[in-house]
Amino acid sequence: MLDSCQNAQERWGGVHKLIDRWLLERQELVVAFRALRDAKPAFADKAQSRDFCGVLVDYVSAWHFEVFEQLLSEAKAFDDKRALALAEDMNPRITDITQIALDFNDHCDKAECNDPERFAQTLQALGGHLRERFELEDCLIEVLHTAHKQEAALQA
Repeated sequence: MLDSCQNAQERWGGVHKLIDRWLLERQELVVAFRALRDAKPAFADKAQSRDFCGVLVDYVSAWHFEVFEQLLSEAKAFDDKRALALAEDMNPRITDITQIALDFNDHCDKAECNDPERFAQTLQALGGHLRERFELEDCLIEVLHTAHKQEAALQA
């Protein structure tokens, strides 16, 4: 998961400061996820769980309130109907995964993460959802970046 995160940073770094910052947050999320997953027992370390949840909530929120809005603005500015249609198709699934992440955060806030077996299963499931989300986000960024880079070059 971290390798694909670094790959995305190499591909999209410098496209926009907002996306750069957000990709760094993604890398921080992956590192925090791995640390929590590898902690023994992970559920018992309240500070580590709380730190992970903070990074998780910040990351998923940034997509909805900053990054996605920026991508939509770019697509509209370039009248990129393909990107707008793709965003319309993909964002509901990203929103579903956001809710899964927020539910995980709520469970940890309510100290419902005290069962080590259940916590490990829930964390593993969350990791799978995050992996899917990263792929969807990267796809949207790729479509926008590629289309707009080519159009900007033609206009120059």
